[in-house]
Amino acid sequence: MAQRPSPRQVVIVLFPEVQSLDVTGPLEVFAGAGRLADRLDRTARGYEIRTLSADGKALQTSSGLTLVPHGRLDQAPAKIDTLIVPGGAGAQAACADERLLAWIATTAARSRRTASVCTGAFALAAAGLLDGRRATTHWASAAALARLYPNVQVDPDPIHVRDGSVWTSAGVTAGMDLALALVEDDLDREAALTIARQLVLFLRRPGNQSQFSATLAAQQPEREPLREVQRQVVEDVAGDHSVEAMAARANMSARHFARAFSAETGVTPARYVERVRLEAARRRLEDGAQPIASIAGACGFGTAETMRRAFLRALDVGPAEYRRRFQATTRRHGHEHGDPAVRRLHGARRDRAV
Repeated sequence: MAQRPSPRQVVIVLFPEVQSLDVTGPLEVFAGAGRLADRLDRTARGYEIRTLSADGKALQTSSGLTLVPHGRLDQAPAKIDTLIVPGGAGAQAACADERLLAWIATTAARSRRTASVCTGAFALAAAGLLDGRRATTHWASAAALARLYPNVQVDPDPIHVRDGSVWTSAGVTAGMDLALALVEDDLDREAALTIARQLVLFLRRPGNQSQFSATLAAQQPEREPLREVQRQVVEDVAGDHSVEAMAARANMSARHFARAFSAETGVTPARYVERVRLEAARRRLEDGAQPIASIAGACGFGTAETMRRAFLRALDVGPAEYRRRFQATTRRHGHEHGDPAVRRLHGARRDRAV
């Protein structure tokens, strides 16, 4: 009988005020993949996961949950397959810890690949691992990452990004999407799909970070007239929100309004309006059975085809398919029945938007 190959060593770095889901999400994926490899193929390499902190002592996460590491950083395996740096409220302090950053840089150099979850990207950047690379992080922190580390090519939209041996992911549960992608890269698509089904996740979720919150993704303008225009768009999503109409409401010329709005919010007026309309349409698709053409009209798109093109641009999925994947209930025989699997999936998607 062929000898079972040694498992891949996965090391997850812990620090005070780490985001617990940044740790436990990927851990559950790798643990599930390891169990699957044990059951299905005695020749497949599984995973051995170790959580390590500076002193190896119990620490508190940002949610108050206490985690007990497997050991200290200096007890890391000699040969590491995957080094994972999570994020959380403690990421800022971690970025100021020169010894931790030096350890991350040195350990990454001897690891096959290095990954970050959420704001863990800041630690990778501070350690010099993202210089000249494309990377992502939580959508709300992307601008700060780009500002603090100008040598990093920050892309705020993807769920995760691979650039050579370095992987970065978006916020919180996007770490599970990242881990599934790593498992697929190691084993195969079927193995990753099996784990995704067990965890009630998409192997590749539709869309990107842009789907999460149109109104939160845009910065709030400093000027009151611009804030009022934003409020009117949200409250009357189907109204006339051309640049000219919005400029008139703000008592500005169209050119001056467009420049001021873009400068203070980070998006163009047209892009902001489309995001708000997409948000409104998405909620209607999730929560009801209104015809798609009616939703398109009610949300300001005019036609179903215009809305379909907007969905494909922003989310890489059309309205009908979006509804099929994310609607909270299914209709059977003219009655509404709550489908537990769909409800769990719907809840998981909302959790990822945090």
